[in-house]
Amino acid sequence: MAGSPSETIDAFHRGAFHVVQPKGRGHRSGMDAMLLAALVADERAIRVADLGAGAGAAGMAVASRLDRAEVVLFERSPDMAEFARKSLLLPGNSRFADRVSVIEADVTLTGKDRNEAGLVDDSFHHVIMNPPFNDASDRLTPDALKAEAHAMTDGLFEKWIRTAGAIMIPGGQLSLIARPESIGEIVAACGRRFGGIEITPIHPRDGENAVRILVTAIKGSRARLALRAPLIMHRQGTHKFTDFVDDMNNGRAPYPRR
Repeated sequence: MAGSPSETIDAFHRGAFHVVQPKGRGHRSGMDAMLLAALVADERAIRVADLGAGAGAAGMAVASRLDRAEVVLFERSPDMAEFARKSLLLPGNSRFADRVSVIEADVTLTGKDRNEAGLVDDSFHHVIMNPPFNDASDRLTPDALKAEAHAMTDGLFEKWIRTAGAIMIPGGQLSLIARPESIGEIVAACGRRFGGIEITPIHPRDGENAVRILVTAIKGSRARLALRAPLIMHRQGTHKFTDFVDDMNNGRAPYPRR
């Protein structure tokens, strides 16, 4: 399925839904977004906030898989928010489009400004996020849209997780995907806001170092941190996904907490 010369229409969950994304510029969602969405394993009627949603792939993946989930996509970039809105107008996304909304907002806002922007206190059961993970000087690019989506700023996890804690109901779940080197910042940012932290390293293949971590935590929990068994993405010597990772990537299986 093709879009205009400046965009593409990409299939996810083996064609269960589609996302309009920028072509040749900006951030393009892929497997990270699908693994993040798999962390929401909740069949109840829930409200989910996708912080820094980009074109909305992760949030839409949640809405596509969970029929009772209402999702709000929060995105600072007007360009990326518009891609999300275009996606919701696609006929193939009609079965969940009325349960997904887009709000242009800076997720680092605080207090009254944050509430007035639509990031309302104590209003979500789940908050998911795939924050920028490159240092500001890492992978410099002339593409301003991509640079904004990928460049990490000082205190980013503290600011984003602070917002997650504010807008989430007590007992709600934070879910995020990040690089392994961010573990310390993430745990520190959770602080007294979140406990029961569960961290799952993702390895390309057996014997190779982790390239991502999946993190979940519960607002107000005092449970101890748990390091879960690693997820191996590919079968040895191939680029084929392992069965469980393929199921998560394609919306056939969630990744529940222990």
